[in-house]
Amino acid sequence: MLAPDLRVLFCGINPGRVSAAAHAHFANPRNDFWRLLHAAGFTRRLLTPAEQFELLRERVGVTNAAARTTPGSGDLRKADFADAAERLVDIAGSLKPKWIGFVGKEAYRGTFGERPELGVQERRLGETQLFVLPSTSPANAAVSWGERLRWFRELANRASGS
Repeated sequence: MLAPDLRVLFCGINPGRVSAAAHAHFANPRNDFWRLLHAAGFTRRLLTPAEQFELLRERVGVTNAAARTTPGSGDLRKADFADAAERLVDIAGSLKPKWIGFVGKEAYRGTFGERPELGVQERRLGETQLFVLPSTSPANAAVSWGERLRWFRELANRASGS
């Protein structure tokens, strides 16, 4: 789900089995992604995964760092991320999103081979700024809703002027 001049392009780690079967990003009903987008103000109403293309009207897009479907992100191999950085550099150069928001530290780590902290990253892809959010996966239940929402709101506030 790409388009030119997005406020934010969210980059998940890879499609899980539920998302692959639904042909939709973050389709697991226990994944908080769609609820967090709405609660943080990225969308005017709560969207379902089946309505993912409505995000483009809000100047928001979604992609993945790795394309291979797995039962969990722990099943990914380094080779699954072989072209991730180059692909995002190309997207940043051609479509010029203001921000790329990595949904989880592992999406960033798989892409760039570096362990990030949450928040704004020093690295940029041209004019595109990078931000790392907590994972919205049900496997990341140790991070509370409130903490996840705080990071999503921070990105929403930074991207609001874009």
